Amino acid sequence: MGLLSGIVTLPLAPVRGVVWMIDHLKQHAEAQYYDTALIQRELAAVDDAHAAGELTDQQRDELQAEWLDRLFEAQRRRQSGEM
Repeated sequence: MGLLSGIVTLPLAPVRGVVWMIDHLKQHAEAQYYDTALIQRELAAVDDAHAAGELTDQQRDELQAEWLDRLFEAQRRRQSGEM
């Protein structure tokens, strides 16, 4: 970037900083959301809660379906290199 273009685009620096921060936060949030170890722990917690009588069969099935969907998406992203 040349001196002139640097001076002209200087007023946009705060916007670029905010955009960078939003992108960084999004990447971090997605990494946590699609963390396979966390998903597997949550699936085990659902099974434990069902075994303890805290969840009905229907509640367990719905929660497992949600967590499995997230797990499959995490695996798809990992295979395609999105993460």
